[in-house]
Amino acid sequence: MWNPKSLLRASAVSTAALLGIYLLGPFGGAVARGADLDRTLPAPLVDETPPGSGTETLTLAGGCFWGVQGVFQHVRGVVNAVSGYDGGAAGTAQYEVVSSGTTGHAESVRITYDPHVISYGRLLQIFFSTTDPTQLNQQYPDQGTQYRSEIFAANPEQVRIAKAYIAQLDQAKMFPKAIVTQVGQDTGFYPAEAYHQNFLTLHPDSPYIATFDLPKIAALQKVFPAHFRSDPVLVARRSS
Repeated sequence: MWNPKSLLRASAVSTAALLGIYLLGPFGGAVARGADLDRTLPAPLVDETPPGSGTETLTLAGGCFWGVQGVFQHVRGVVNAVSGYDGGAAGTAQYEVVSSGTTGHAESVRITYDPHVISYGRLLQIFFSTTDPTQLNQQYPDQGTQYRSEIFAANPEQVRIAKAYIAQLDQAKMFPKAIVTQVGQDTGFYPAEAYHQNFLTLHPDSPYIATFDLPKIAALQKVFPAHFRSDPVLVARRSS
């Protein structure tokens, strides 16, 4: 399967050619980029009540997990953000297999956060501010169901809040088209291969990262300065 993300890593020459296609669109139409996502969305009207103590988890899919992970690693209150796969079986949760688009997985990020520092609703606000939730089975150059926009809810309360926020944004017409983000059940999260973890931090000069993901970090800092941390919280390296 043709994988634009892999091709964008290949060489400076192929990258320049592909960026010309994707920033203009294959037929000359404009395609949104991370830099276009510095919009200010309203905070959720419905949010969680923090528990007495402890952390909570949230799993989000919004295109390539490199950028989603990178964004949330720069959010205050997030204590871990792991790239991985959700929505499919354990036996097929490998990058090359998931990339076929036939396994049911979405590239996802499991976020562990302190709800006394940042709420579930605020994390959703950041998510919808740094992705395009109107793109169906696509996020910028990456196409296929594995790049869909989805919230994998851990419990009924997360479902309720997510659905209420989507309805709020749609009713306010915050986007030019209807939101297509799915709200599904977290049926199992499988961490991605080690080389995918902390990819944005480790490879800031990658043409793909520089074009599609670093603008999201800039948007995060601009729109949510009180929630931005300059030092990312990184996934610990697995001991061999």
